[in-house]
Amino acid sequence: MGPRVVVTDSVFPTLEPARQVLAQVRAELVVAERPEPAAVAELARDAEALMVTYMPITAELIRQLPRCRIIARFGIGVDNVDVAAATQAGIVVTNVPDYCIDEVSDHALALLLALARRLLPADRAVRAGVWSVSALTPIHRLRGRVLGLVGFGKIARALARKAQALGLEVLAYDPYLPPEAIEAQGARPVGFQELLERSDFISIHAPLTPETRHLFNEEAFDKIKPGAFLINTARGPIVDERALLRALESGRLAGAALDVLEQEPPPADAPLLRREDVLITPHIAFYSEESLVELQTKAAEEVVRVLQGQAPRNPVNPEVLSSSQPQSRR
Repeated sequence: MGPRVVVTDSVFPTLEPARQVLAQVRAELVVAERPEPAAVAELARDAEALMVTYMPITAELIRQLPRCRIIARFGIGVDNVDVAAATQAGIVVTNVPDYCIDEVSDHALALLLALARRLLPADRAVRAGVWSVSALTPIHRLRGRVLGLVGFGKIARALARKAQALGLEVLAYDPYLPPEAIEAQGARPVGFQELLERSDFISIHAPLTPETRHLFNEEAFDKIKPGAFLINTARGPIVDERALLRALESGRLAGAALDVLEQEPPPADAPLLRREDVLITPHIAFYSEESLVELQTKAAEEVVRVLQGQAPRNPVNPEVLSSSQPQSRR
């Protein structure tokens, strides 16, 4: 029998794309019935690979995986994986940073256009029997307005190109990129405060880290350009929703479009759900039929590489690969 690969949790209608890739190493693919630590630990005790979607992979769980060589995330962010604990254990963590680029950038642009053209309030007004332009004013021309991107990775760059085609000026804040890398994409590199002060639309594309958690807090909203719109297709906790609500109630923000929230799904009485100036979609920006196949395939290919003794293409903790630490745990 080949190596055991355990899927902790899955949102996919089928795991056949991953199964086909893993067949290269004759892997035994096992799916946990419940995404619970005890159940997964029991199932994965002899596993050489773990594949995870949303389940938290804690240090305690990692300690119970003596043979695990790779934790492969079905996704881009790895905030649900204790990467430090995995590194300490000599386990490489991988993600798939180059899938759903078209989908998320398209979704962010769709949210921007819906806010700019006030599509939801217009639809609601017509359904309520109100056929009026004055009920929807003001609406401003898009060309010449400013889009600020927080984070300038692959998705943000794709969005920048699409926004520039519509006549938007693009600013970008990314402290991990040299200014020339941003300028090469036709965007202007700026600091976070300048982005807040100048942008008519702000779209978030940063990972969730201790530094970005509640990056958009009361202090940030106090500096934001009056009448701006906020778009978030990254991670919900980057935005402090209480501070966001106050910015909307005060009129500082003209509206927000959120594909991600601090709590998913939100409680039925969440204040943001009652606001007509907030557009919310259920964390679907990543989704297309094609992106699901791409995601599974690329995540499984990383598992195959590691099980064959090769380096993965997208290690989150590459220091594990060059570590001289003894591999007695495997």
